[in-house]
Amino acid sequence: MKYKHLGRSGLQVSRLCLGTLAFGPEADEPEAHAIMDRALEHGINFMDTSNVYGWQADKDWTENVIGRWFDKGGERRERTVIATKVYQPLSDWPNDGHLSARHIRQACDASLERLQTDYIDLYQMHHVDRNTPWDEIWEAMEVLRAQGKILYTGSSNFAGWHIAQAQEAARSRHFLGLMSEQSKYNLVTRDVEREVLPAAMQYGVGIIPWSPLQRGLLGGIIAREAEGGLQGHRVDTAFLERFRPQLIRYERLCAEFGAHPAHVALAWLLSRPAVTAPIIGPVTVEQLDDIVGCLDVHLDDQMLAQIDEIFPGYKEAPEDYAW
Repeated sequence: MKYKHLGRSGLQVSRLCLGTLAFGPEADEPEAHAIMDRALEHGINFMDTSNVYGWQADKDWTENVIGRWFDKGGERRERTVIATKVYQPLSDWPNDGHLSARHIRQACDASLERLQTDYIDLYQMHHVDRNTPWDEIWEAMEVLRAQGKILYTGSSNFAGWHIAQAQEAARSRHFLGLMSEQSKYNLVTRDVEREVLPAAMQYGVGIIPWSPLQRGLLGGIIAREAEGGLQGHRVDTAFLERFRPQLIRYERLCAEFGAHPAHVALAWLLSRPAVTAPIIGPVTVEQLDDIVGCLDVHLDDQMLAQIDEIFPGYKEAPEDYAW
């Protein structure tokens, strides 16, 4: 396993981040625990969750599943960089959501209890809160950090100017601010290249791509379809039809290159200078064992150019749309 600093911090995280969205709703607790154990064996020390995973599906909360795994001991907690999130409303009651100081404090304490830990390595804002001033948000995060409840802060689904706004507000308070940004980023969804990636690189914020395979679209969907259909796969059929011609070319290119399409898609993300670690979401140990194979795939300049020809990206703004 290779490691990289999380943004401009001194914290080193694995180049793959284990996503836990399915832990509870899809992967039952024994399987989830087995996946996390195997992740540590592979050297994956970075795991991502949220205070609403599982709860959203009316299942056991994912944080509880992880907490019971930590409680098994064996230095599981000590070897793990755990990231969770705050923002989503947990009820229709006022103040039970978003990024008020009140909700940040309450949500953090609740996550700590479910995770059975006394600190969170990376506490992420799941969405921007346009109605709460940055001074209030940062003061709340500063208090949590002073109390030892969180170590670093991150964002998710922020625009480029939100990152700049957050960092300048943090700078005025002599606070570290954001160390990471989770954005949807993959070969067919490259919008963040215009402004989010440049802003992140300017401010020393590491990018953690979510949905790196676009819900399976980049994982050999055309071949699977030919082998007998897509029943059981969470494929966006509109996306499939929109990108079908490119996906056919892409899978043909991957076959000529000698690597699985999913491995190539992840290797492509790992080649991007702003990316710290894509989030992978295996629901079985076997899937995890397979997906780590992407770390052995090296894409040369010719291959990268051919991929860009199939899935064109964006220039940095404003050059992407102006002279």
